[in-house]
Amino acid sequence: MKIFTYPGAPNPRRVHIYLAEKGIEVPFERVDITKRENRTPEFIDKVNVMGGLPVLELDDGSHLAESIAICRYFEALHPDPPLFGSDPWDQARVEMWLRRIELNFMMPVGMVWVHGSPLTAAVMKNQIAEVADQNREIVRRYFQFLNEQLADRPYIAGATYSVADIVALCTYDFAGYLNELRPEQEHTDLHAWHERVSSRPSAAA
Repeated sequence: MKIFTYPGAPNPRRVHIYLAEKGIEVPFERVDITKRENRTPEFIDKVNVMGGLPVLELDDGSHLAESIAICRYFEALHPDPPLFGSDPWDQARVEMWLRRIELNFMMPVGMVWVHGSPLTAAVMKNQIAEVADQNREIVRRYFQFLNEQLADRPYIAGATYSVADIVALCTYDFAGYLNELRPEQEHTDLHAWHERVSSRPSAAA
């Protein structure tokens, strides 16, 4: 068993943090996305037809892609501590917030990255500046929304740290470090949440 990954990229980082929270050790094999090693015909043919990371390779040679799918696989094998919710209500809330974060936060951040970053200009030859601008505004509004939601609870889905916090943290940091999108100073509850989850040992994974 091993995981094809590129440390620091937001989607692989989700799995790194998740495994660290669980105390699960899995060997990593670095695939350099800056050199497009994940887009070679061999990688696409033998590892992931979509060419994305991370990918879990099982001992029988089969492969499982997509970060949340990989986390769910390990959650079934190692249910404690629960990071997808401890009962049906908690599980449903975590799932709800996973969907919200991925669709309303990660997706617009990704659009800013694709259409607004000089680092992606060589790959995305037809960048549309207006798309980047529209999605920057969506992200700014979502920072405000998250700040309001976190006013009455310590974590994204409730009182307990979950995979929703992992996905939100990776998106938040991706937005700031590579897209220069950060919440306003007055978003104090969002800043407090970020400090809280960033201080966990797993965040350095």
